Amino acid sequence: MDLQLDGKTALVTGGSAGIGKGIARALAREGVDVAICARRKEPLEQTATEIARETNRRIVPIPADLSKDADAKTLVAQAHKALGRLDILVNNAGSSPGGVLEHLSEADWEQSLQLKFMGYVRCLRYVLPIMVKTGRRPGRQLDRQRRRQGVVLGDRAGRSQCCGTKPHDVARRPIRQAQHQLLRGQSGPVRTERWAGLVAAMSRDMKLPYEEADKLAPASIPLGRIAEVEEVATLVVMLASPLMHMVNGTQIEIDGRGQEKSLMDRLRDRK
Repeated sequence: MDLQLDGKTALVTGGSAGIGKGIARALAREGVDVAICARRKEPLEQTATEIARETNRRIVPIPADLSKDADAKTLVAQAHKALGRLDILVNNAGSSPGGVLEHLSEADWEQSLQLKFMGYVRCLRYVLPIMVKTGRRPGRQLDRQRRRQGVVLGDRAGRSQCCGTKPHDVARRPIRQAQHQLLRGQSGPVRTERWAGLVAAMSRDMKLPYEEADKLAPASIPLGRIAEVEEVATLVVMLASPLMHMVNGTQIEIDGRGQEKSLMDRLRDRK
């Protein structure tokens, strides 16, 4: 199937490794030139070189710390200048500290909010005017693991002006979802370079051997395994396609129905 992405441009945040790298690679394979950002320059440049050689597309590495507004503004400006336009934005940057509630500090929570929520707000704030000028409007949203990670802005033509949005209105729903998720338990993980660290945190907090913790999470997912990077990347590329114009404002979970906390507790208690 031709996804009609050949010749498009994209900005993928958190693109040096894991899911972001997988998304950048998948977009490039469809003919998209991609700007990627991450905080560490060396792995970012290595990833850009690797994907460019593999796909023969232009991959632009731009170091940025999206917990800083100035970095987000500079990132978008540099990506726009390098690529000439911005057709797609994939907000993916940020990893949260692993562990259970009693082991997470105030700084851990603040880090997640600044990077995962405010980092997305910052990128949207600077990309949106560029897209509106060229007839592109916010399109699809991927709610990976119910964490709202992976907002995808596609090339959906629109004539109406963006409606006013107050921080109070924006914050209410994520706060309610966060409260629900805090009480509900874990979301389904994805097998990235970060997986080993998450297993180590689970092993520490649940006082389990590493090998048992590594088996516990997949066993607590109804599908029986964790998601692979390629599965997330494939959906993101589909959502970014002009063929998906009618999929709009929708959250799609890629987690095998997620981890069931009660199931994890029962499995752990059997050990």
